[in-house]
Amino acid sequence: MSVFTHLVAELGRLLEPVLAQSATAAAIVLFTVLVRLALHPLSRAAFRGATPVAGCLPVLLQLPVFFVMYHAFSSAEVGGKANELLGHRLFAAPLGSRWTEALGEGGLFGAQGLVFLGLFAAIAVVAAWSAVRGRRAAAVAAEAAAAAAAAPKKAAAAKKAGAPKRAGAGAGAGAGVMAEVSAEQQEVMRKLGGVLPLLSFGTLITAAVVPLAAGLYLVTTTAWSVAERAWLQYRKERAQERSEQPAEQAAEQSVDGGVRSSL
Repeated sequence: MSVFTHLVAELGRLLEPVLAQSATAAAIVLFTVLVRLALHPLSRAAFRGATPVAGCLPVLLQLPVFFVMYHAFSSAEVGGKANELLGHRLFAAPLGSRWTEALGEGGLFGAQGLVFLGLFAAIAVVAAWSAVRGRRAAAVAAEAAAAAAAAPKKAAAAKKAGAPKRAGAGAGAGAGVMAEVSAEQQEVMRKLGGVLPLLSFGTLITAAVVPLAAGLYLVTTTAWSVAERAWLQYRKERAQERSEQPAEQAAEQSVDGGVRSSL
């Protein structure tokens, strides 16, 4: 833990000329970003794998960092010396203070209370963003399942219309993959897709009971997770669009060639 406190203290000193008393708070945010950058390859692999175990790995690896952050701003001494981090602030609120302590120093709308309200508002915005994206992803997955279920009919219609065989084979393969997922499993996935995003709001409860510094870590890493997943999803969709365009062009050329030969 002494290594962590030394690193955060040094980052705070570098930022102090610009951010004054809030430099250590900015150092915590910067430290969190560095941790998430180091974990980005694992997050990218988890996104591609799309398995629950792989998706939990980046979160599990962050737990030790969070606990170190928690203890660093909860302990009066570090390495037998007074903990210098406890004297640092984010505006009017000490980084080692909790929401209940802030309420006793001026109430809900006191100087310290307003800092915590700003933190809670930021967490709520990130959680709402995560919930919206989660529900949208669940809706897309449901549409994909419905499209795959209708794939055999489309393949038969395309075969009658004289479409290329390769297109029918691809549709049949997609239907085969979705056939492995039962209707009950699809319903469970749909329900989980609607409930799991709401768990992001649980971060508000955690931020209310941990030191302010740990709350800063939570809002930063949560915002990073949502933004990172949005970026990875965007790149995946762009890659799919680029890969589908040549296939569509080839299918159109084959249909045009069949029409011309019949004429």
